Amino acid sequence: MPSLTLTPDQTLPKDAADAALLGRVWRPDVAGPAIVTLRDGMLIDVTRTFPTSRDLCETPDAAAALRAAPGEPLGSLADILTNTPADGRDAEKPWLLSPLDLQVVKAAGVTFAVSMLERVIEEKARGNPAAAVTIREEIGKLIGDDLSKLKPGSPEAMHLKEVLIGQGAWSQYLEVGIGPDAEIFTKAAPMSSVGTGFDAGLHPSSTWNNPEPEIVLVVASDGRIVGATLGNDVNLRDVEGRSALLLGKAKDNNAAAAVGPFIRLFDAGFTLDHVRNTTVTLTVEGEDGFTLEGSSSIAKISRDPADLASQMIGPHHQYPDGAALYLGTMFAPIKDRDTVGGGFTHKYGDIVTIAAPELGALVNRMKRTDECEPWTFGTSHLMRSLAKRGLL
Repeated sequence: MPSLTLTPDQTLPKDAADAALLGRVWRPDVAGPAIVTLRDGMLIDVTRTFPTSRDLCETPDAAAALRAAPGEPLGSLADILTNTPADGRDAEKPWLLSPLDLQVVKAAGVTFAVSMLERVIEEKARGNPAAAVTIREEIGKLIGDDLSKLKPGSPEAMHLKEVLIGQGAWSQYLEVGIGPDAEIFTKAAPMSSVGTGFDAGLHPSSTWNNPEPEIVLVVASDGRIVGATLGNDVNLRDVEGRSALLLGKAKDNNAAAAVGPFIRLFDAGFTLDHVRNTTVTLTVEGEDGFTLEGSSSIAKISRDPADLASQMIGPHHQYPDGAALYLGTMFAPIKDRDTVGGGFTHKYGDIVTIAAPELGALVNRMKRTDECEPWTFGTSHLMRSLAKRGLL
């Protein structure tokens, strides 16, 4: 497999000089992670002020606090990016990590009309991609593919529900797509997500799967949305299609939650309104010469990001260390790859790039889950590392 190549121009937001960017770097010299920010092309370690990403995100004005924090230069972003992919890494030099640490990683599902239809198709195809084309046409005739103006839980949505039930076309995915309650599930445990440049995991039992390009909100423990980043909510379509009760197996696998490259903290120049109008692009490049490209705007989302965050955290469900929330995939790739009507599925070695001008680019290579780097550094290891360094 070819090596991944990461550069600052590719990785950073278009206005990086004005952005408050929060990241994490592994420091071999202290055998632990560091909290970093970008200043003049250098990654600056601010761990003595903010031992965890969570700590910074809990401050009243995280962007201002990050900009004011004193720090120690670790090296240029260019050098650390070069050293991040596992197959070319010098273990004695720093490399970039996922920007999340103690935050629980949650995900919202079925929040876009197109992806909602694909979930219905998965369910009715029972994991068989060959059946998807016919089912897609049948479902499209009944409900169309533009539900962006249909507000979930509204009288109009409930009327559509009654019509679909009457025609025997109702689905549990339509329930969370147009009903009052969002689907929000746990994507990954704290400390388990992987960052840009890492291999992302596909369980070898799956033969029908896809990337899910998403924006990820970072939410403090009091419910404030403090920033955003990019995510790949890797999905095993055949596994979830066999039964929605297999969601955990379809979603929570080694290296299957990719997040990064940095958390962009909200300030005057980047707010939730910017997120609401962000366009995300997806590129898949295979070793077989296959290329897939797509894009979509978060403006097409059926549920507002603030509503999703409020359904995730509040009086009925707390996260003392905050949470990261995937907002739902904007589109599911359906381009035929090997056979006509066979649709899209990954091949090992695929390079997936998820990008947005305001957030940069998240780049991962797809590998078997048991061939990706194993997750061995958890919350207990982080606490011991910080204590040993005198940071707790």
